[in-house]
Amino acid sequence: MPLSGAQALFRALEDEGVEIVFGIPGGAIMPAYDALLDSPIRHVLMRHEQGAGHAAEGYAQASGRVGVCMTTSGPGATNLVTPLADAMMDSIPVVAITGQVGRSSLGRQAFQEAPITEIVRPITKGTWLVMDPERVEATVHEAFALARSGRPGPVLIDIPKDVQAAVGELPGGWTCPAGPPPPVLAERELRRAAHLILAARRPVLYVGGGVVRSGAEDELFDLALRQQLPVVTTLMARGAFPDSHPLALGMPGMHGAYAAVMAMQRSDLLVAVGARFDDRVTGRLDAFAPDARVVHIDIDPREIGKNRAADVALVGDARRVLVALGTVLPDFDHVADPAARRAWLAQLDRWRERFCFRYRPEPGTLKPQQVVERLWVRTRGEAVVVTGVGQHQMWTSQLWRFDRPRSWVASGGLGTMGFAVPAAVGAKAARPDQLVLAIDGDGCFQMTCHELATTVTEGLPLLVCVLNNGALGMVRQWQELFFRGRLSQVHLGAEVPDVVALARAYGCAAFRVERPEELDGVIDDALAALADRTAVVDFRVSPTENCFPMVPAGASNDQILLGDVIGQDLHADLSDR
Repeated sequence: MPLSGAQALFRALEDEGVEIVFGIPGGAIMPAYDALLDSPIRHVLMRHEQGAGHAAEGYAQASGRVGVCMTTSGPGATNLVTPLADAMMDSIPVVAITGQVGRSSLGRQAFQEAPITEIVRPITKGTWLVMDPERVEATVHEAFALARSGRPGPVLIDIPKDVQAAVGELPGGWTCPAGPPPPVLAERELRRAAHLILAARRPVLYVGGGVVRSGAEDELFDLALRQQLPVVTTLMARGAFPDSHPLALGMPGMHGAYAAVMAMQRSDLLVAVGARFDDRVTGRLDAFAPDARVVHIDIDPREIGKNRAADVALVGDARRVLVALGTVLPDFDHVADPAARRAWLAQLDRWRERFCFRYRPEPGTLKPQQVVERLWVRTRGEAVVVTGVGQHQMWTSQLWRFDRPRSWVASGGLGTMGFAVPAAVGAKAARPDQLVLAIDGDGCFQMTCHELATTVTEGLPLLVCVLNNGALGMVRQWQELFFRGRLSQVHLGAEVPDVVALARAYGCAAFRVERPEELDGVIDDALAALADRTAVVDFRVSPTENCFPMVPAGASNDQILLGDVIGQDLHADLSDR
C-alpha cells in the first residue's frame, strides 16, 4: 500500500515501540501531525517546544526508554536547543523530530527556515536531514539505535515538508544492522582493579549517572557489600545506591554531604563507575583526592583520563564491567588490611554524625529544608521527584532519601532552570500510576509554569511545590558570600505572580503555606486533590536562607563551607578534620 513519508515516520516509531510523543504542531510538520491521527501513539500537546524537549527528557529518565519530541521548523526547532544540550550533558536518550521547509526552498531563507541540523550538531550524538521519502524509516531506526547505544544521548531528524507529504511504495522491513561488538575487557586489567580494591585502606565507590543509564544498580550493590565500600552518588546518580544503607554517604560535590566530600578527599582509592570527574564534584582539580589512585569504569573512552588520570581503565557498559569485575574480586575477608578498612568506615560514620545536614528553625518562619523534610514524611518517600536548578534542587538532593533508581529526575551538567514542570510532565506520562512531585524554585517555576496547562488538559496530575523565597536564591547566595553582599537583579518578589491565583487560572488546585505548623495539613490536602487534577503549593519560605555545605567555585574541597547553623566558622579551612 502506498505510504507518505509522514506515514512511514509513524510506522517506524511504532516499530520502535514508541507510545508517547511530546510536541506542538506547526506549518512544516503538518503532514506528520495528519499521519498522527491514524497512529496509536499518544501525543501530549505541550505549550512550548522547550517544554516538549524537557518532557521527553523526563520521560526517558523516569522510564529508561527513549523520549521523543516533535516540533515544526524555524523557531519550533530552535526552541529545542536547550533540552538537546541538556540531554547531551546528562546522557539522556532523546529523539527529536522537526519539520523543515520544502526541499526547493532550502537555503533561500524561506518562512520559518533554520538549519537546525547544523545548529544542534555539536550538542547531539547525530543529526539527519532526510531528503528522500524512501529514507525516512531507515533514518528513524538509525536514530533510535544511536540514541540508546553506548553512552546514550539526543539525536535529531529533520524532515522537509514535501518529503513528509510525498506518497509512494516506500520500503519497509528495515533491520537494524549489528552494532560494533562491546570492547573486550582484559582480564589483566580486571585483576589489577581487583588488586587495588583489596589493597586499599580508604576506598570509595564514586557512582555517577552511568550506573542508572545501564541499569547496574544490583551489581553496584553487590560490589559495595562484598567489599564494604562506602558509596557516594552524584546528582545524576541519586537512587543508584539506597540512601538508607549504612554504606551510603549521599551526594558529593559543591553542595554535597560533608562525609561524602571528605571521603573522596581523604580516600586512597576511588572506584569511579559511570562518573566523569566534573568540576562540581572535584572542586579545584589539582587539589582533588590527592592521595587516591583511580579505577575508572566508563562506557565512553573519551572520559577516561579527561579530567583525572586513571591507574586502571575499564571501558564498557557499567553493568557488564561490574559483572566481570565480580568474577575476579573476592569478598571482604581477602582485603589486605581489614582493620584499616573498619577504622575508615568508623571515621566516615563520625563525620556523617557530626556534620549531618542541619538548619536552624525559627518560630513562625518557614524554612525550605522543613518543606523538603515534611514532603518526604507525608509521601513516605514514595514518589518520582523532579526539580529545577538552584537552591531548591540542592536541598532536595541533600534531604530526600532516595532508595530506588529512576525516582530522581534532574538537570545536572547543563543546570537548566525551568526544567522541573515540563520534565515532570514527561515523568508522569512514563509512570502514570506513580506520584510525581515537582519541587521548584519561584525563579525556575516562572520560566515554564505555562506547562501547568498541559498537566490539566492531558490528565497528567502532578504535585508542584514552589519554594518561594521571592528571589533567584542561588545567585543571591553567591552575591552575598562572594560579591561583598552587593545584590544585583535577584529580587523577584514573592507576590508577583500570585502563584495560587495563577495555578487556579490553569485549572489546578492551589494552596499556600506560610508557617511551619501549616505544613502537614496542606501537604495532605494537596495530595488528596491529585485524584483529579494537578495541585500546586506556594511555600512562602525564608528569603535569606542559604544552602550549605558549599565548596566555593574554584576552591579545594578542603575549603568546604559549613555555615553557622552547624556551629562552624563560615570560612573555616577544614583540611585538618
